[in-house]
Amino acid sequence: MLTGLLKNIRNIKGKIIVGVIIILFFMFLYFFNNIEKVELINRAGTSYEKAIVMEIIEDNLQEDGSRIGYQKVKLKILSGKLKGEILDSTSFAGYLYGADCTVGMKVIASISEYEGSASASVYSYDRSNIIYMFVGCFLLMLWVIGGKKGFKSAIGLVFTFICIIYLFLPMLYKGYSPFLSAVVVIILITIVSLYLIDGISKKSVAAIIGTIIGVIIAGICAAGFGHIAKISGYNVSEVEELVFIASNTNLKVGGILFAAILIASLGAVMDVSMSIASTINEIYIHNNKIGKKELFKSGINVGRDMMGTMSNTLILAFTGGSINTLILNYAYALRYNQVINIYEVGIEIMQGVSGSIAIILSVPLVSIISAYLLTFERKKSVNSEICYD
Repeated sequence: MLTGLLKNIRNIKGKIIVGVIIILFFMFLYFFNNIEKVELINRAGTSYEKAIVMEIIEDNLQEDGSRIGYQKVKLKILSGKLKGEILDSTSFAGYLYGADCTVGMKVIASISEYEGSASASVYSYDRSNIIYMFVGCFLLMLWVIGGKKGFKSAIGLVFTFICIIYLFLPMLYKGYSPFLSAVVVIILITIVSLYLIDGISKKSVAAIIGTIIGVIIAGICAAGFGHIAKISGYNVSEVEELVFIASNTNLKVGGILFAAILIASLGAVMDVSMSIASTINEIYIHNNKIGKKELFKSGINVGRDMMGTMSNTLILAFTGGSINTLILNYAYALRYNQVINIYEVGIEIMQGVSGSIAIILSVPLVSIISAYLLTFERKKSVNSEICYD
């Protein structure tokens, strides 16, 4: 009974400590995000508000079903200081901006005010509620099907999102090294995500250490490849906008690409690391007489089955992200020497291979760490019995 009471006290203390750390972390984020951003575009008098289409004054629908030019519509503004007012507006038939307006459709209106008068145009569909519902359904499914661990995984995803938006991006904006910023974020996300899944255990510690070391080594490999192949963050398609931002802030453009590789490979590496650590832990639970060497071999054998599939997953993910570039290269029938030396192709290869390297390295790393941690206490216990005898 006393042992159970002490265990409960330790659990309560642990939860209090975790709660204090969370509060301190969010306080840090609050003050860290007090940033006075440089105004890169003059937005004075411009706002983006929710609105609903009340009337189609002039449509742009052609006989063949296509739309050319723009629609003239009446919008009722649903937010902002002009809420409740009805404004004449235009909606251009663009692929990225505008909307095919119908009466009752909810849209986002770009409103410009000058000397007491306001003009409006349709910026896009109002899809925010759909996005919230879609994400909410995903998190709910994760909770219902995954149970308690699914709920914790959902919390881990929210924490990951917070770290990226409110820690990683502000660090880049303030001029911190992109690579070191990514390392800090990776360490935080890995520790919190795996702690939520399995608490503080030998299994989670092995997975955390293996994940962090594997991803960092892969990032170093990518940076080395980029240096030799003359590829950096200045060779991405959005470089003009990034350079413009960097010229007005402390942003370091060159290292952003390699920081992105670290973050992009984290999920797959974490998955492999936790799977290997869990497997070795299960083997040890069912046979605690097994040696360190045998545990290591078991981890390697399981990891070999996972290397191919997870590497394939990463490479396919990066390929899917660059499918537009691949289609253009294919359609224009570019020559091999031209294609293989395009920056976009080199970057995708670097990302896919570097992420796969992280997966490959995590297998032996987690295997040896797990084997050592699981057999360490047993070895210490045997030594103490020998000394006692």
